[in-house]
Amino acid sequence: MIFGAIDTASSGLSVYRTWMDAVSNNIANADTNHTLPAGATPFQEQLVEAQANDYSQSGGVGTGVHVAAIAAGDTEIDLGDQMSKMIMAQRGYEANLAVVDRAKDAYQQALTLGK
Repeated sequence: MIFGAIDTASSGLSVYRTWMDAVSNNIANADTNHTLPAGATPFQEQLVEAQANDYSQSGGVGTGVHVAAIAAGDTEIDLGDQMSKMIMAQRGYEANLAVVDRAKDAYQQALTLGK
């Protein structure tokens, strides 16, 4: 697969984007449990579970990752913990985006070699 690096990195982009969305939702709802009416269901932290794609289906070639599940966590949400998770997700997203950019540049350079 000639574009394997881009495919793998784009799957990482998707997972990290989902993680950032979940953390954003957790932060936005961090204080909602304190003002719930009686009998209302409290908000639970969303936890993104990532899993490597099945390499046996691709002949042993790395094919990236996918979101396996979004699980429910605690009802008490620590904003410091959520901000740390947001930074990790953002850095992971940026790293995968850099891989896509570098692979794109390498492919473009390879195309100009024949000219």
